[in-house]
Amino acid sequence: MLYLTNSAFNAGGLRWFPRLATALLAVGVTTLSALNCNAETFPGKPIRIVNTVSAGGPAELIARIVGQKFTETWGQQVVVDSRPGASGIIGVEIAAHAAPDGYTLLLGSSMTMALAPQLRRTIPYDPFKDFVPVGMIVVSPFVLVAHPSLGARTVSEFVALAKAKPGFYNFGSLGAGSSAHLGGEQLKTRAGINILHIAYKGAAPAATALAAGEVHVLFNSAGSALPHVKAGRLVLLATGGTKRSPLSPDTPTVAETYPGFEVVSSYGLVAPAKTPREIVLKLNSEIGRALANQDIVDRLVAQGHEPRPGTPEDMRAYMQQEYAKWGKVIKDAGVKADE
Repeated sequence: MLYLTNSAFNAGGLRWFPRLATALLAVGVTTLSALNCNAETFPGKPIRIVNTVSAGGPAELIARIVGQKFTETWGQQVVVDSRPGASGIIGVEIAAHAAPDGYTLLLGSSMTMALAPQLRRTIPYDPFKDFVPVGMIVVSPFVLVAHPSLGARTVSEFVALAKAKPGFYNFGSLGAGSSAHLGGEQLKTRAGINILHIAYKGAAPAATALAAGEVHVLFNSAGSALPHVKAGRLVLLATGGTKRSPLSPDTPTVAETYPGFEVVSSYGLVAPAKTPREIVLKLNSEIGRALANQDIVDRLVAQGHEPRPGTPEDMRAYMQQEYAKWGKVIKDAGVKADE
């Protein structure tokens, strides 16, 4: 802030004041011109999308599909940089500390933006202060599947079995604090049943345990579970989205029995805080363009995802909603992640 003493307003002082004001105005105009120029010429070099889970999984595929569209439009290479570990914290930190120029983006997820910040005793980032939302890409509803020996064919039949034998039945998860775990906890609360949680270290061992009959039910991604359902190895009880899945339109959602129930993973791009608004909007517009392409939509839907384009403000509202919803489930169930 500029402070002027009384002497600055004498006849001598006033001689330099107009020149100072002109200089300050010139600096402001130059700064604004530079920001506009950056936005107009963006992107002028390759873009990196940090993926917080292992390469080869559904998250990387989502990032590559959108990144390919960026490349087609702008002619710049998009590199998907997979940095798994610590519930995504390693990758998130890399993105949070990157320059806020739009050239490093994070594929944010339910785990990194809503769950990990509320499950860990200490966490080195704040999803709302350290990042600015760019745009949602998809939500990926989980499905509730069971071992055929269970005998249930719907969520209502499973709940009836669980109420008849409290504490006898169990559900598997992809790990303590995972979306699959919290989906089971949410079902326990909404249905008023007592079922035991058994945590596995990842989707593959959890699915293997279910197929072997070690656990009775499991919330898992549609892409992972539905091939086993079609092969007759698992039974599809319900889907976890707010609407029925196009991959299994005859299967009811859990919400049809327990209104308001939802268990999904969400994916969207976020950028380091202070990334210029013009660049954020340019990136957001390209996400929307990608999700308006029917070939891209078909590829995503085939993997069990639901395209969810929207503004940066839409994404922020969704992040806040998910943060509050899962925060309540975590608190009510006393869930803690493995440190």
